[in-house]
Amino acid sequence: MNEDLLKQIEDKLPQFSKSQKLIARFILEHYEKAAYMTALKLGNAVGVSESTVVRFAIELGFEGYPQLQRSLQSHIKNRLTSLQRMDVTRSRIGDEDPVVGVLNQDIDKIRRTLETIDKESFDNAVATICASRRIYIQGAMSSGLLASFMHYYLRLIFDNVMLVGAVSTAELYQQMIHIGEGDLLIAMSFPRYAAGTIEACRFARESGAHIIAITDSDSSPLVQYAHTSLYAYSDMVSFVDSLVAPMSLINALIAMVSASNRCRVEQTFGKLEQLWDSSEVYKKDV
Repeated sequence: MNEDLLKQIEDKLPQFSKSQKLIARFILEHYEKAAYMTALKLGNAVGVSESTVVRFAIELGFEGYPQLQRSLQSHIKNRLTSLQRMDVTRSRIGDEDPVVGVLNQDIDKIRRTLETIDKESFDNAVATICASRRIYIQGAMSSGLLASFMHYYLRLIFDNVMLVGAVSTAELYQQMIHIGEGDLLIAMSFPRYAAGTIEACRFARESGAHIIAITDSDSSPLVQYAHTSLYAYSDMVSFVDSLVAPMSLINALIAMVSASNRCRVEQTFGKLEQLWDSSEVYKKDV
């Protein structure tokens, strides 16, 4: 995206028509809301037609309004505070039932992820996981939940999986001090991107390890260090981050890695089932 989009709009303000100035001022003052409004809704908010909003986007050099909208979303996704996210969420759901609104948005995230997944990159990620000497998994903040989930299941398949905690930079180096050639770092982060995860990627890359990034787009700071990047659609404007699309992507990775190591997995779970039964881990006859 054009990092100077808002400045570009501000600089062009004197040249705009009266209607375009209304649109421009609304975007400058309420960019966090405008980024998630349709052309029709934005036009209604400022009292102009939908076609005027479309022409405004073209005036800025975009092919149409959707391109301007995506540019705005890219601009703000790593900048919104929790309070701003709450405000945007309320605006997007509006009068719709919150349960219906939130679940429909989550369904849309999974659908968009499915439509854009790069199968070659996905297959490369599976092959790399299976072939790596050691596997490090790192995620901070809400992405730490994703990292823990992936670690839980991969360690049932392999005995070389380590979870790197969301810690200070000094402790991060201590946990990853032995990473090197033949090793793999699976790093995951979504807006707002965690500085510790970016640093983990940089350190792993300089140490000669392979890096798989699970993130939201090719504009993510993780991508510059990654050998393989997998994208899960992330439209995290709520203060509660939606993890459904990244979780589904990770589920798919675990399923394929498990299928590629079927004999190992069957042996592991055969032993576990015996241990679980003898220890009465799960309640029976329910």
